[in-house]
Amino acid sequence: MKDQQGSKRISSGVIAAVSAAVIAVSGGVAWLTWNANHPGVPTPGATSLPNSGNTIPTQPVEKATNIYWLKDNGRNFEFVPQPVQVQTKASGNKPDQVLEEVFQSLLAGPTEGTGSTTIPKGTKLESLKVQNDEIHVNLSNEFTSGGGSTSMMGRVGQVVYTATTLNPTAKVYIDVNGKKLETLGGEGLEVEQPLTRESFKKDYSL
Repeated sequence: MKDQQGSKRISSGVIAAVSAAVIAVSGGVAWLTWNANHPGVPTPGATSLPNSGNTIPTQPVEKATNIYWLKDNGRNFEFVPQPVQVQTKASGNKPDQVLEEVFQSLLAGPTEGTGSTTIPKGTKLESLKVQNDEIHVNLSNEFTSGGGSTSMMGRVGQVVYTATTLNPTAKVYIDVNGKKLETLGGEGLEVEQPLTRESFKKDYSL
């Protein structure tokens, strides 16, 4: 009798354990099925973090660009690049924004040992716009003041080379105070637009 009672107790215990396991598995399957059919819906009882609406700030990165100065090599003048690091967002700035910062460095003038400039002091960047492979640069009236033909060609070249630092084959249009630049200086240097690095090398000799 004792053995039979013990066997009954053992059998009952095994049945209970198996039943609990079946319930647990069934519950897990049901949870997985519900979760798959309700994506993005919080699981009952789960704790969610509050959303403040603020995005994680991105670290700025540096973008390598060049501004161009003039250097006398003994026979003529040549354009020499000076690297300029522009702080940009990790997601990237628009070309307009990058070039605006680059031109601010160009118009500020050269530092010691970097070369010279023929862009008149006080010249300001009124606006800059990039459209596909075209770059429109609008400068203040100071850009046209003073200097002979070499000075005029030099400053035009500095603008063309600096404007195309991101895209060396781009076409450059130069305006002064919102008007297309057609002639420059007292000698009437003709400026045929659009300008490219290739056309400048071909048409202008420093």
